[in-house]
Amino acid sequence: MEYKIAVLKGDGIGPEIIAETIKVLDKVAGKYGHKFVYQRGYLGGESIDKYGVPYSEETSRICRNSDAILLGAVGGPKWNEIEAYKRPEKGLLAIRKELAVYTNLRPAILFKELRSASPLKDEIVEDGLDVMIVRELTGGIYFGPREYSEEKAVDTMPYTRNEIERIARKAFEIARNRNKKLTSVDKHNVLDTSKLWRKIVNEVAKDYPDVEVSHMYVDNAAMQLIINPRQFDIILTENMFGDILSDEASMLTGSLGMLPSASLGDEKLGLYEPCHGSAPDIAGQNIANPIATIMSAAMMLRYSFDLEDEAIAIEKAIEEVLSQGYRTADIYTEGTIKISTVEMGTQIANKI
Repeated sequence: MEYKIAVLKGDGIGPEIIAETIKVLDKVAGKYGHKFVYQRGYLGGESIDKYGVPYSEETSRICRNSDAILLGAVGGPKWNEIEAYKRPEKGLLAIRKELAVYTNLRPAILFKELRSASPLKDEIVEDGLDVMIVRELTGGIYFGPREYSEEKAVDTMPYTRNEIERIARKAFEIARNRNKKLTSVDKHNVLDTSKLWRKIVNEVAKDYPDVEVSHMYVDNAAMQLIINPRQFDIILTENMFGDILSDEASMLTGSLGMLPSASLGDEKLGLYEPCHGSAPDIAGQNIANPIATIMSAAMMLRYSFDLEDEAIAIEKAIEEVLSQGYRTADIYTEGTIKISTVEMGTQIANKI
């Protein structure tokens, strides 16, 4: 089979981690008889440098004509002083909105080989960790009306029934294919949007009687992720809460460099990227961890291409490399083998 992949390398460490991910995808293609056709686009700072805007019409066309989109990371101090509406991060918000990828899946998986890299006590994570955060991605405070002056700033968090219902149904469907347990996270005691959120989640839950549903305030959820993360299977939440909680969950896995993500809508076209930023302080040093991006590519094979065996092959290759003691600097501990970005990509590709 032939698949078209839009490749947006992005800024900072983006080009480095994308290069290793393509190395792994090419190995999968050769082993399983597929052809991945890569189409180069630009997003964020690299797009500002090339087109003067963080998300151009040319890149939009390339993405819309692809089967999936693979993204590195965007942003960096180089573009900090330009107008807010032209900042690299605006390109990320724009592409999510245009493609209507309202479901963001962020699996926080702690491989047993990385228990020593997790800040949690061994008894809390001795059997590993596998939590799926389902984050609403195109609504809420990041997209609501706002105003700014030197004396006052306002950000609003609007949500409609349709936005809440569609993300809830996605989360319940995923829960059915996992452990049939869903925790909806909100701030029901303070926010009107959370009151509507909880009401609609409870309505949708009636269509999924086989899924156990509970509700939790976001501040308590943040605490519970540290105290007892294994109580969670699916965490469903809105845009800003999901952004914060998934970054917190990433550290439980040993490093932000271990957290992949998939952004999906109602079609097969999806946006796949690591949850970490562009890390400009280590860009070009060949020390960045490419695993989150490589795991994002596995999610691409699973969700956009329906290539489950190939996705599992990547995940098993990562596990095997970790079991052999290979680590990039961010997950290195005494007694393991520190390797570079390029070496990690090569090791994983060789295990496919």
